[in-house]
Amino acid sequence: MEPVALFFSGGKDSTMALFRLLKEGIKVKYLISTITIDFDRVSIHGVRRQLLEKQSESIGIPLKLGYIPADASNREYEESMGRVLDELKQEGINTIAFGDIFLEDIRAYRERMLEKHGMKGIFPLWMENTRKLAEEFINLGFRAVITSTFYPDLLGKQFDEELLSNLEPDIDPCGENGEFHTFVYDGPIFRKPIKFRLGEKLLRKEGYSYIDLVADGD
Repeated sequence: MEPVALFFSGGKDSTMALFRLLKEGIKVKYLISTITIDFDRVSIHGVRRQLLEKQSESIGIPLKLGYIPADASNREYEESMGRVLDELKQEGINTIAFGDIFLEDIRAYRERMLEKHGMKGIFPLWMENTRKLAEEFINLGFRAVITSTFYPDLLGKQFDEELLSNLEPDIDPCGENGEFHTFVYDGPIFRKPIKFRLGEKLLRKEGYSYIDLVADGD
């Protein structure tokens, strides 16, 4: 089976997609991530690039990074990702995996982008029950913390059964509608846990709030 690359944010859904691919014996040659240049952080999730690199090292799969400015337009994003996709295609990778679960418009957008580069997408978690998927992630031994969210009270909390039990009914258990994002720091595909401490919170009245994660020793 030909190798694939995976869009990897460092969060639980892309990590779970990676777990599924590896379990099926599919070789994942690269993890693709988008970095916001102005902050040197994973776009949307707000996690420092250094921690993303530590994830890559612990998992044992190298990164391919695309860089975009803050408040990048779709055109700027597609140009940056297009360069990454072209590099991958030159290496013989024609299939890109994603951790999307049920948002049809996002999947269609990704497939249109890939089609422009003569590539196809696969979606290992597609249309799964998000509550069951969240529980499976936790029961497998993955550990994650919430890094950005529309609900500031969730910042820095562990993504565990207690959190799932206390989520408001209108919040998807996997945050698939963008309610929250996570950073995965340990689990069955990690050679060693990622050590970090919780830093300052950036609280906003509108839009995402963030908590800084700082690698231990920094």
